[in-house]
Amino acid sequence: MKSMQFNPKYSIILLLAVVQTAVAQKDDKDLGTEVVNVVKPYTATLSDAFKVKETPPLDDEETLKKEPIQYTIFSFPVASTFTPAKGKAEGVEKSKREKLFDNYATLGFGNYGTVIGELFVTENLSRNEYIGGMLRHHSSQGGIEGLDLDDKFSNTTLDLSYGSLGKDLSWSGDLGFEHQIYNWYGLPTYFTEGLTSEDKQLLVAGIDSQQTYYNFYIGGKIALSETFFKDATLKYNRFWDGYESAENRFVLKPSFDVAINDFDINTNVIVDYVGGTFKNGHNDATAIDYGFANIGINPSFVYTRDDLSMDIGVSLVYSAAQEVDSKLYVYPQITAAYKVVGDLMVFYAGAEGGLQQNSYRDFTTINPFLSPTLQIRPTDQQYDLFAGLKGKLANNISYNVRGSMLSEKYKPLFRSNYLELPVAIGANQSFAYGNSFTLVYDDVNTLSFFGEVNANLSKNFSFGFNGTFSTYTTDNESEAWNLPTIQLGGNMGVNFTEKWFAGVDLFLVGSRYDQYIVASALDPAFYEFKKVTLDSYFDLNANVGYRHNDRLTGFLRANNILNQSYEKWFNFPVQQFQIVLGANYKFDF
Repeated sequence: MKSMQFNPKYSIILLLAVVQTAVAQKDDKDLGTEVVNVVKPYTATLSDAFKVKETPPLDDEETLKKEPIQYTIFSFPVASTFTPAKGKAEGVEKSKREKLFDNYATLGFGNYGTVIGELFVTENLSRNEYIGGMLRHHSSQGGIEGLDLDDKFSNTTLDLSYGSLGKDLSWSGDLGFEHQIYNWYGLPTYFTEGLTSEDKQLLVAGIDSQQTYYNFYIGGKIALSETFFKDATLKYNRFWDGYESAENRFVLKPSFDVAINDFDINTNVIVDYVGGTFKNGHNDATAIDYGFANIGINPSFVYTRDDLSMDIGVSLVYSAAQEVDSKLYVYPQITAAYKVVGDLMVFYAGAEGGLQQNSYRDFTTINPFLSPTLQIRPTDQQYDLFAGLKGKLANNISYNVRGSMLSEKYKPLFRSNYLELPVAIGANQSFAYGNSFTLVYDDVNTLSFFGEVNANLSKNFSFGFNGTFSTYTTDNESEAWNLPTIQLGGNMGVNFTEKWFAGVDLFLVGSRYDQYIVASALDPAFYEFKKVTLDSYFDLNANVGYRHNDRLTGFLRANNILNQSYEKWFNFPVQQFQIVLGANYKFDF
């Protein structure tokens, strides 16, 4: 389509036609015809616009000068009848300040003949000196159904402390004693199969399944300020049992700290000696002696700048052994953390290692049903490579996820004790009937993933849960005995009112493996090895309490609420539903 162009000649003709029509409508008379001759086309022109200048010229003949003006201000008060209303502060609800007491006592009783008790006392001797003590007791008369041996236990500890807190020097001394009683009650059923009731009674009557542990310790700590010497701890343990086994352990840990520019140089030194004797040995054989003295030093450089912090060091440990060759170990000690999004997301990673000193006492705290015929040696933790994220989902919700790869040589594994079984009958050893556990060492690689979330939603409600998933690779043993692949846990705390409160704890432990030997009381020459799978178990515990006043609180605790008879260790079922009723009383002298 062609574009239309504007022609002035046509505009004039159109204008005349409109005017003529208008005139014709106004006057009905015939006006006749008229001829209009157009000489030339109309050409529009644009005249110059008048522009006002920003500063117009002055037409005055003489510019007037500014005359100086002098004036004074006379100030006088003005009366005002306005009176502002007095402000009133908004009322704030104040919580009652809880009175703190220096001492408390707890006592409770439950089924299975359970007794629990705690007593804590402390006293300030002067402005800087104090003395304190703690007494704990937990016992049960047993009563697990289906057992042929006694299953009672008792654990009593006494701890005393004395210390001084000064501006430049602080120190404390500790002294303690522990007495424990356990029973090797996990008698396998195959020992009594095929026996008459009379023979079974004779067999069971000849087994004294009780084991007693004793522990005595003395130690202290000293800390200095304004010096490169940071602090030092010293502790001596004497541990022995009812079968004349004895162990001594001495640990000294001084640490030093020096700051140079942006770096902090930390140095930790450790002297760790453990030595002891198992008098019985295997099948009343020669006593087992052991002794290891580990001397190590761990210097590290701590660097912090902006959102990055690093700790780079190395650990050198020389182990002088009594039964094996002495050796020098070198381990990495490297950790780093970077704030990706402030405190909301922190990435961390590291590579660490160390020589872990093992002891008879430490093993009994994990599994009290051990045979007093163990081989003790340290574990070489070659490296632990890990990385993870931690931070906050909100101001009151924190999280932590981590993955790690751990390589260990001579890792101790608990396994059913069957070393004495071929000659167990008539051996007169109460732990030699498949009812105890021994230690086997193997090189184990562990790949694990860990995660946890903790939330304090208010002062009246909090909860948390965690989980660990692990896989194990062994060199010699067919399985990583008694190590679970899954461990889950959770807890919740609620304050219903100022008086009433409650809590819930739960945990899930996955399946584990153990190995045992099938023997016969009728034919001691017959035995064979078998692997057994221990089922996973879920345990639910809860408690509820009532605060009568600032001093007195009553509580009710329930354990194993689902009433399960699971086995934490092979052939060792736990007590089923347990309930304890008790009270806590706070006081001052």
